[in-house]
Amino acid sequence: MAKWLIKSEPDTWSWEQQVAKGEEGEAWTGVRNYGARNNLRSMKIGDEAFFYHSNQGKAIVGICEVIKEDFPDPTDEKWACVQFKATKAMARPFSLDEAKITPELKNMVLINNSRLSVQPVTQDEWDYIMKVAG
Repeated sequence: MAKWLIKSEPDTWSWEQQVAKGEEGEAWTGVRNYGARNNLRSMKIGDEAFFYHSNQGKAIVGICEVIKEDFPDPTDEKWACVQFKATKAMARPFSLDEAKITPELKNMVLINNSRLSVQPVTQDEWDYIMKVAG
C-alpha cells in the first residue's frame, strides 16, 4: 500500500469535518494541479494519507484511508478525485517546522515542494512521523 499526504485549509475543509463524515467518507475535490491530480489517480483502495492542515496550523493532524479510487471530480468533471474516510487522529500534530529540522525527512516532498496539495510519502517518512507523533 502506498502512503500519501493530502493538504486542506482547515477553514475550507478541516480534519473535524472529515471525521464527521464517518465511514462514508468524503470525495477529495477541487484539486487543480496536474501533479496532484496524477497522484490522486495513482491511489488505490486501502492506501493511507496523512491529513495536513495548510495555511493555519501547518501540521499533520490525522490519517485517512482511500475508500474509492479515481473518479471524475463532481465540481469539474475534467479533473479527478478519490474518496477518503478518516481513520485516526494523530496523538499530536506534527508541524511543518518540525519536519524541516528533522534530518530523516530532508527529502520529503512536504519540505521540498510544499505547494503540492497531494503528494507521496515514503514508507520511511511515514514510519518516522508515526513513531514521534502517531
